[in-house]
Amino acid sequence: MTMKINEKNLCAFASSATPVDRDGWLDMRGEVGKSYQKRWFVLKGNLLFYFDKKGDKEPVGVIILEGCTIELTEEEAYSFKISFQCEGGRTYFLCTNSQASMETWMKALACASYDYMKLMVSDLQRQLDEAQAEAAADAALVTVTPPEEEPKVPPRGQRYNPFNRVPEGESKSVQGSRHHKENVRPEVPRKKVPFRDIHTAYGRKILADRSEWRAKLAKQREETSRPLIQL
Repeated sequence: MTMKINEKNLCAFASSATPVDRDGWLDMRGEVGKSYQKRWFVLKGNLLFYFDKKGDKEPVGVIILEGCTIELTEEEAYSFKISFQCEGGRTYFLCTNSQASMETWMKALACASYDYMKLMVSDLQRQLDEAQAEAAADAALVTVTPPEEEPKVPPRGQRYNPFNRVPEGESKSVQGSRHHKENVRPEVPRKKVPFRDIHTAYGRKILADRSEWRAKLAKQREETSRPLIQL
């Protein structure tokens, strides 16, 4: 499939004030040349722009981060590559100046694709549906209080002591057994939590799980030097 790109709109987007996911200097080379050239990189969404100098209005080129893998390389220290496995796909070799910078760039690039974001949105939607179902179930709960037992009228002709009545709030079984009374737990009223608070609490947990998952990916990538993620 051939994709047409409007170069003017692309250049305008590269230099616009839209949020930047990551930027910085990287050494870069292609498949043919063996020498690295320093370029200023700007990551916006799934588009990785690179410029000759920081502050340039027009980028030298752009890499669309779809259908590619981010992998470590062994030819240079702190180097990695962006490989496109499709027919005619290219490979871009990039190099940083530290281990921390390399890991941060690789994580950002691996999570930049549309397919990855679609997967994250699907997972967040599932978590949201579960939270909504739980909130609806809690709202539907109704506490039913049994009616108070009325005192029985003694048979005609039999003496009746009104002080033998069971005090309010105490059942006959509780009155007759002290041990049973101690084991009875008072009913705790259910507290209704607004859905906004539930969504916020679940969102924090999802973000924490996402950060932990990314850290595990980085560790596996460093140990095995295998493809980080297939997008």
